[in-house]
Amino acid sequence: MNRVHLSVEEVPPPPWEKRVKTYILRVLKYLKKDSWDLSVFFCGNNRIRSLNAQYRNKDEATDVLSFFLGETFEGRYLPGDIAISLESLEENAASFNVNSDEELRRLIIHGILHLDGMDHETNEEGEPMLQLQEKILASLAGERII
Repeated sequence: MNRVHLSVEEVPPPPWEKRVKTYILRVLKYLKKDSWDLSVFFCGNNRIRSLNAQYRNKDEATDVLSFFLGETFEGRYLPGDIAISLESLEENAASFNVNSDEELRRLIIHGILHLDGMDHETNEEGEPMLQLQEKILASLAGERII
């Protein structure tokens, strides 16, 4: 059984907390992951900018960051943490002409794939990780969070 831990800083607690947990669990099931304890942190641009500067030496806000841990403790896999800026999410949604719900689902999948060891060199749609991301997004298209 997978577990999801949510936290919030710099933004109000989202009213869709239960739905986001359910969605994350469905993504993990799709990827055939078990016994994961996944931490997801929602914040604003100021906080994610600080994290991006501290851990990636990039003094700019971003949409999603993944912090890989990859350890097992008492039979539970601790993949790491995902940080998502709800402000950047809204900016992305407007820029890419998609709704906020779709962009949130995309960022969640993206963060999970990074914690699962995948990476991408560019943001081109031909990247295998990004192809898998879009495949999962399409497979779970009936799911809604926001």
